Amino acid sequence: MSEQNLEQLATELKKATDGVKAMGEELEGRLGKGEKSLDSLKEQVDEALLAMGDVKSRLDEAEQKLARRGASDTQSGKSLGQQLVESEQFKAFAQDPRSGRSARLDIKATITSATADAAGSAGALVPEQRLPGIIAPPDMRLTIRDLLAKGTTSSNSITYIKETGFTNSAGYQKKEGDKKAQSDLKFGEETVGVKTIAHFMKASRQILDDADMLQSYISGRLFFGLKLFEEKQLLNGTGSNGELNGILTQATTFADPAKLTEYTIIDQLRLALLQAIIAEYPPNGFILNPIDWAKIELQKDGQGRHIIGNPQSLAQPTLWGLSVVQTQAMTAGQFLTGAFNLGAQIFDRQASSIAVSTENEDDFIKNLVTILCEERLALAVYRPEAFIKGSLTAKAATVGG
Repeated sequence: MSEQNLEQLATELKKATDGVKAMGEELEGRLGKGEKSLDSLKEQVDEALLAMGDVKSRLDEAEQKLARRGASDTQSGKSLGQQLVESEQFKAFAQDPRSGRSARLDIKATITSATADAAGSAGALVPEQRLPGIIAPPDMRLTIRDLLAKGTTSSNSITYIKETGFTNSAGYQKKEGDKKAQSDLKFGEETVGVKTIAHFMKASRQILDDADMLQSYISGRLFFGLKLFEEKQLLNGTGSNGELNGILTQATTFADPAKLTEYTIIDQLRLALLQAIIAEYPPNGFILNPIDWAKIELQKDGQGRHIIGNPQSLAQPTLWGLSVVQTQAMTAGQFLTGAFNLGAQIFDRQASSIAVSTENEDDFIKNLVTILCEERLALAVYRPEAFIKGSLTAKAATVGG
């Protein structure tokens, strides 16, 4: 029941009271003239009184419903019907409707878009505009997996043999019959386990039935969250507590092979390339935090010109002829370079997948649905010396050196 309906009922009540008043005046006038046969008019007055009582009952019921919703129709906190019924004019009229008196209620309110508990507040009638779908936060770009060699496995572990030592004694045979030089090789066995990365969400069957796109949205967010965690693990996994043994954990620490007295961070990255090249593993890329790459691109020469490219360039980020991968999985101020395609490999045991189930007894009883995202993989870092890591730090020449 709205305020408009209350006003209509109040208007009906006023019409009914006006009608009773008119008939009461007519009855009083005819009695004054000494007319005797007035039974028909008295019946009409009685019917009008009954009709007025019916309108008043409907108005009272409407006011109670509106009160239960916490609504109010006037600035004083009283409904229109309440004000009419409680007015002195109505009380006098109700005592003797045939007396010729009448009851009147003036309604004065400016209708506005306000939603306050006051007369004229019609803001609740204006529906809100609701945009479809869900506005998702931006996803971080995932890149590290694309740098690594790919593989699959049907086992729960990867075992490989790698060379751990080489004694090169190659040389001349001094003269015929002399013993030739003997070289040695040393091998070691390495095993890496397949790790499981997974997470899930629960939702009621009702909301999944009623919101068509919700299940696909949840699946997409679960998949992205899984890959985001994988990206960080490929770099930073510790190898303990079920984690992957990440590349940064095993990489070789930067040590300037050229022993320069000074260098910039751009020079430092070139020296890291040199260190990997000396280990016979030509690097195929850099991994940097986006903040550090921005600092490098903004470096200028003595004339204010950008050293790396120019602001209008559309070329992909490159440095010293190698691709630069920007990821927030790399801590700002750190770098990694190396032969990602030769020195390490990902083995997928179970590709990333989504499963939906209600098989859990408790879920079945509660009408819940479990949406699970899971993958199983192993990371083999064949040659730690193929990867060079370090802190981005320029080196200044020693004063007086």
